Amino acid sequence: MRAILLAGGLSLVFTIIGTRVAIRVFAARGYGQLIRDDGPTSHHTKRGTPTMGGLVIVLGSVLAYFLAKLITGVEPSMSALLLLGLYVGLGTVGFLDDFIKIHKQRNLGLRSKAKFAGQTVIAVVFGWLVLWRVHPIENARGLTPAGHAISFTRDIGKFTLPTAVLVLFIVLLIAGTSNAVNLTDGLDGLAAGASMMVFGAYTLMCIWQNNQACGGTRVTLDASTTASCYHVRDPLDLAVVAAAITGACFGFLWYNASPAQIFMGDTGSLALGGAVAGMAVMTRTELLLALLGGLFVVQTMSVILQVGYFKVTKGKRLFRMAPLHHHFELLGWEEITVVIRFWLIGAVFVAAGLGIFYAEWVVGG
Repeated sequence: MRAILLAGGLSLVFTIIGTRVAIRVFAARGYGQLIRDDGPTSHHTKRGTPTMGGLVIVLGSVLAYFLAKLITGVEPSMSALLLLGLYVGLGTVGFLDDFIKIHKQRNLGLRSKAKFAGQTVIAVVFGWLVLWRVHPIENARGLTPAGHAISFTRDIGKFTLPTAVLVLFIVLLIAGTSNAVNLTDGLDGLAAGASMMVFGAYTLMCIWQNNQACGGTRVTLDASTTASCYHVRDPLDLAVVAAAITGACFGFLWYNASPAQIFMGDTGSLALGGAVAGMAVMTRTELLLALLGGLFVVQTMSVILQVGYFKVTKGKRLFRMAPLHHHFELLGWEEITVVIRFWLIGAVFVAAGLGIFYAEWVVGG
């Protein structure tokens, strides 16, 4: 528990300090955001605002995690290391995309095929490793970091699927979630605030799973408790990672809130989206993620519906602009109003997800 508090607190401090430094350094080097000409005209004033702030989020949270483990004298778990590998890997893909945009002064960074290839390779490696039944990936209790079934609130091992199918599902989940957060990152503070709530929820869920772990010190594995305990490897260490990322998002939001002094860029959005998907896979809550990250789902669906409607009607638009937050901007809503109301919608989704997670345990018990 000390490690969770340390990771969250240290990450908050590192990110608040680091973001301030990054603003000065990136501004001095001209690492400014490029703005789409076809977007809302109110965004044109943001041109030149420092970007790639996701570097601070990733570095601050990773450093806070390892420092918290060092202070508490507990070794990092395999689950946390794999999750951080996914987090940093996708952050690297986003960094390359951001850097190319800045270096070549164009809105297009990595080509779509190259970007998708990078995401896919990292996701495949992650998916294969979290399911690999080889020590030290598999622990003494026979638990791999990911479950061998697609689950809603728990994995009890009754409906296992072939590894190839699970790896494909994990790849699609990671790609979808990372791109969903990327789509949401279009207004000051929107993605950072929404991500902070989701990771905060996963912090609580992982602590609960640790306290109700099958075969753990709190719950014994017998006929009366098997239905309500959790077969999750390293839930407490996953809580440390989630707390570190929560703190990083909080610290970054101090400067990213409207009017933003820095943007996270693809460096941050791809990393955060990948980490959310990774948390869902390792906590056996893949399907529950659709509710916890409901705001990201809504944003993505608005783009899918817009494109589909445009093609079917041969040029007509369902929304004034997609993703959905831009539609409300073009209706005349102030940016800060859109952000706060979308935060509230995101909070409702997170609260509903947490409520279902707890209610399922009560019913199962």
